[in-house]
Amino acid sequence: MRLEGKIAIVVGAGQADGETIGNGRATAILFARHGARVLLVDRVEQSAIETMEMIAAEGGTSSVCRADITQEEDCARIAATCIDHYGRIDILQNNVGIGHGDNDATRLEAAAWDRIMDVNLKGMYLTSKYVIPHMREQKSGVITNISSGAAVVSTTYIAYKVSKAGVNALTHSLAMANAKYGIRANAIMPGLLDTPMAIGHHTAARGIDADKLRAERNAMVPLKNQMGDAWDTAYASLFLASDEAKFITGAVLPVDGGQAARIGL
Repeated sequence: MRLEGKIAIVVGAGQADGETIGNGRATAILFARHGARVLLVDRVEQSAIETMEMIAAEGGTSSVCRADITQEEDCARIAATCIDHYGRIDILQNNVGIGHGDNDATRLEAAAWDRIMDVNLKGMYLTSKYVIPHMREQKSGVITNISSGAAVVSTTYIAYKVSKAGVNALTHSLAMANAKYGIRANAIMPGLLDTPMAIGHHTAARGIDADKLRAERNAMVPLKNQMGDAWDTAYASLFLASDEAKFITGAVLPVDGGQAARIGL
């Protein structure tokens, strides 16, 4: 198993309601399948408990920590809880992201801008702030931040785009500042995925049928005109968290069926 003996924190290990599985839940389940013991962090405790039950049903080990990553004291408690339960922190996986209330520059409310930045960018900084000292002490660790293809492609949603571009920059800074301690930091930029948050958000925002939305999104993906799903993000995360990626840091990996690579078409 690729993460045998590892301790992982998965932030955003619950998910929104929906027909499919989200990035955080899929990643937590996959990490546990590959031998990691996982601290499941989510603002909605019941959703994290559901993930824990799925992991337990497969014979894996996990525990739940309810936390709001926009609150610094909660982020300090995440790291402390992991140390108390498992004695170390090998992996920090930051999955949380929102886009509710976003708009173009002339219509975006300042409060929505602040909320999106707090959750999508500040939260990843805060979780890293309290995990990194433990990783430095043990001279090893992996941080993987879930960014978005929106960071590099055209979109009218300005706050989400800027926040995810910030995640890429944050990841680069963390990688360079902590390489001497044996800590790796990378980001994943998912493209169009069939996840509860993506489908639910856009159907509500646009007042569109989910099947029609899926057809539109599929048509935008170069690779077989088919969206990915949360397992695509999870398997990329598994690789980056494993020793197979021991010489990879500061990378921003698109997982998008070629969407970001399609220029001029």
